[in-house]
Amino acid sequence: MNTRDLEAFLAVVETGSIVGASVRLHLTQPGVSRRIQSLEERLGVALLDRQSKPLKPTAAGRETYAHGRRMLGVLADLKTGLSPEGVVSGEFRLGISPYLSEVGITTLADRLRGSFPALMLRITVGWPEQLLEQLRRSDIDVAAFCLPDGINPPTEIEADSLDVQPLFVAAAPSLDLPSPATLQDLSPFPWIMNQDGCGFRSVIQRSFEQEHLPLRIGVEVLSSDLRLSLVARGLGITLATRVAIENSPLRNALRIIPVQDFEPRVRAWIVRRPPVGRLVKPIECLSSALEAALDAQAPDSNQGVKRRR
Repeated sequence: MNTRDLEAFLAVVETGSIVGASVRLHLTQPGVSRRIQSLEERLGVALLDRQSKPLKPTAAGRETYAHGRRMLGVLADLKTGLSPEGVVSGEFRLGISPYLSEVGITTLADRLRGSFPALMLRITVGWPEQLLEQLRRSDIDVAAFCLPDGINPPTEIEADSLDVQPLFVAAAPSLDLPSPATLQDLSPFPWIMNQDGCGFRSVIQRSFEQEHLPLRIGVEVLSSDLRLSLVARGLGITLATRVAIENSPLRNALRIIPVQDFEPRVRAWIVRRPPVGRLVKPIECLSSALEAALDAQAPDSNQGVKRRR
């Protein structure tokens, strides 16, 4: 099998078009089309649904994509291993949750650029279930996300945990909330939260379900800065790290509400499907960068439950 044909097919699947693949591979569009046709003829199946826009793989195409990714990964590992300098090159496809991208992506990018200048970082932002599905399909190489402490990733993948992050309820001083409060006290107020799938939101949902209390979602918004801005205006309450609240430019319009029998925490995880081959060191760099970023977010009272398998 011609690996260049396989590379062209993977590029079309990942960009969603012949045009995108031609730009990535520095080929003409007819050249990309010929490589796809050659691969289809060799395999005897149609790999792309040419009626869909963007182009999507057929069932056979999805299987070919997964196998092709692994094959090209093995070849890249071999090339890296035989290189006199051991230069790690190619793509590093990272899936990361919004919170971790906010606190750690700058540190990660700087470290990867410094340690692996020939490596191209491709970042996808999503929620844990989305990232796990992408990992299963081999659409990404590694994922980093948060889950409620006590909830672990699926056992069929390799997973390392990082620090535990305590979360705090933030509200505007104008809201009539006792301090300390109870979950019952919080129940009438609307929450300003991420979309469903976020680790922070999962913590709240589980706690309210256990107490058989209704949970009101007032606003769904992705950015933590925007959530805190809406909270400062008195539009609802939210969960955030202490550092996010105290470092907010609106911190004087926010207060932390202690809640009885409620100590929400999330744990950060790095997950991948073995083998990782040439990406061992970049993944170690990812882990180190995220740990450093999370340590900077941890309050003095958080001793952290460090890495575990």
